[in-house]
Amino acid sequence: MTGTTVPELMSELAALDDPRAREVNHRHGDDHGVNLGKLRAIAKRLKTQHELALDLWATDDTAARLLALLICRPKAFSRSDLDTKLREARAPKVHDWLVNYVVKKSPHVDELRVAWFSDPDPVVASAGWALTTERVVRKPEGVDLGELLDTIETDMKDAPDRLQWEMNSCLAQIGISHPQYRARAVDIGERLEVLKDYPTPPNCTSPYAPIWIAEIVRRQQAVEK
Repeated sequence: MTGTTVPELMSELAALDDPRAREVNHRHGDDHGVNLGKLRAIAKRLKTQHELALDLWATDDTAARLLALLICRPKAFSRSDLDTKLREARAPKVHDWLVNYVVKKSPHVDELRVAWFSDPDPVVASAGWALTTERVVRKPEGVDLGELLDTIETDMKDAPDRLQWEMNSCLAQIGISHPQYRARAVDIGERLEVLKDYPTPPNCTSPYAPIWIAEIVRRQQAVEK
């Protein structure tokens, strides 16, 4: 589909805004009320339209930016483009989709991972940690897992929420994916007690690293049997 304008899409998104969804999203720090399934349906209709995505991003509207991330061409962004967009993406869902749907598909992903990892802005640093966790699981060569554990042990307890969450995810994935580091990862989790009391719905795995590690390893071993 071509010829769709930003004003038309903004009107369509406004019509989909649900006050109840907005209330739920607000509790997670997101300022939009559009059902994500309906947002994805619009993206499917539009297909890839990179220039339109750039115009949607420029509106600074959260729902429009989420749509932009679904219809953009990830490899068309320079490293500088992606760095700028991450610093502009303050809504958690926009930040999450930018990292997972765009940055991870970019040829600049590992350069950005290294650059963001130690950024003084904890929100930017959280993206570096999320990308590092991906490396821990899928391509650990060249990543110093012991050094990561040292940093987690020292810094995670007092890290801001979003950065703490990503550091904790990295801790758990080191323990899950690398048996030689499992005991140390569990020990760090037990001593720091980060997310130990996090409310977890029934049938979901707790984000508390010792429980998370034990449960996923148990499932993996059950499959292997």
